[in-house]
Amino acid sequence: MDYNSTRDKLIIPEYGRNVQKLAAFLTTIEDREKRTNMAKVLVNIMGQLHPDQKDTVDFKRKLWDHLYIISEYKLSVDGPYPPPIPEDRIHKPQRIPYPQEVIKFRPYGKNIARIIEKATTFEDGAEKDALVKNIANHLKKSYLNWNRDSVNDELITDHLKELSHGKLKLSDDMRLAHTNDLLAKTPVQGTTVPQNQSNGRRKKFNPRNDKNSNYRDMRNRKKN
Repeated sequence: MDYNSTRDKLIIPEYGRNVQKLAAFLTTIEDREKRTNMAKVLVNIMGQLHPDQKDTVDFKRKLWDHLYIISEYKLSVDGPYPPPIPEDRIHKPQRIPYPQEVIKFRPYGKNIARIIEKATTFEDGAEKDALVKNIANHLKKSYLNWNRDSVNDELITDHLKELSHGKLKLSDDMRLAHTNDLLAKTPVQGTTVPQNQSNGRRKKFNPRNDKNSNYRDMRNRKKN
């Protein structure tokens, strides 16, 4: 019996063992022109195995690169693209640095801290007051997403003061949006939108259900 465990390891399993055998066979063809023509046919077969990838960028080049890799870089043909370098496949990609920012109030996120920092640079006036009020309402709305039971304007004011290092504060006569108004704009998890609102389709007109329609009058006239 021929088991997979005794066979050669698949270099790119997505193309299967037959493609790998054909790629190995191409390296044994002595005639370069014939070898190139057969390589083009094999590339087309590889493309048919993954038709969903045809719209991707550089799809053909990707197939040729995979053919070179499957042949263990032994294939020498006059292809449309230069063969890839083996060292590029072995080389590990650079490590992506992830931001390690400390979020003081997690319910608000880090972007609002940047907005608050930018708001502190505004000059005092009506524009800054309106911006501070919008920021405070956003803080209150974000807090309600995390805790819907206990929130008051004094708490939001204290958080705004702490996030801005005391540079932003609400005026004494300024009132934030009511909790019920903010909750009405924030759907609760698990709720669904009515179908006639979610798909944006208009309800089909039925003259029998139209109170202003003469449909019933016309039927009565025909009976009489």
